[in-house]
Amino acid sequence: MAIRRILVPIRNDGKGESVLDHALSLAGKAGHIEAVHCRPAPDDLIPFGVSVPAILREQISKSGDDLANAEEAQITKQFEDYAATHKLTLVDIGKPHPKNKLSATWRIERGKQANIVSARGRLADVVAVARPDRDRAVGRNTLEAALVNTGSLVMMCPPQSPPKKIGSHIAVAWNGSREAARAVSLAMPLLTAASTVSVMTMAGDNLELTGEHVLNFLSDHDINANHTEIESGSNAGHALLEGAKSVDADCLLMGAYGSSRGREMVFGGATQYVVDHAAMPVLMAH
Repeated sequence: MAIRRILVPIRNDGKGESVLDHALSLAGKAGHIEAVHCRPAPDDLIPFGVSVPAILREQISKSGDDLANAEEAQITKQFEDYAATHKLTLVDIGKPHPKNKLSATWRIERGKQANIVSARGRLADVVAVARPDRDRAVGRNTLEAALVNTGSLVMMCPPQSPPKKIGSHIAVAWNGSREAARAVSLAMPLLTAASTVSVMTMAGDNLELTGEHVLNFLSDHDINANHTEIESGSNAGHALLEGAKSVDADCLLMGAYGSSRGREMVFGGATQYVVDHAAMPVLMAH
């Protein structure tokens, strides 16, 4: 079993190419990238809860369509150029894609990106999204939708360039929770293919299912992992990222919990810090 389909939502925020780079690094020599651009529906342009006269509503819709058409044409051209540069085989929507080389599909959907990702992500092995930009308030809804609504593994991609091959050395953040277990389960194709797997636990945690239990489970799948304890200090999120960096991992795998009231990692306050500061790809599951 391998990672075959990676969903990549793309919009005109300057982050699309970086997320595609990460998706290709994860896919390796064979895999399919399902790139989707979400153009706003006319009603999405109308201020919520505001009564707008019909003639003004029509003008807003027309202006919005003109802008969306221009943006769609620009992003489509950028994707086609990217596919040509990286020698991706473009496959028509609904057609089978090759199993022995990299391929991609370009899809245009109408609606809010978070809603499209919620639906399309359910039939993807991985949903790749940009790390949210807190200052610009961009990307949070998409990340939350991918985590909470798809049931798939989510890869949060930082603005930094990806390593040559994501998944060569995976650092697993383990605390014995359901979410951490689900992350391990969903990432099993990556863990099986990894050259090195490092299971990290917080020093002093009294876990019913310890890091050694994880090693034993992974060994049943012929995965030879190692276990390391890290000091949490005053910031668990910082400790996780530094721990992954210290073992020279190229990505961090961890469980995540999301709700309508915000995001919480199973490591408590680690959520916001990891999302805001991760400089490596973070694989998450809810």
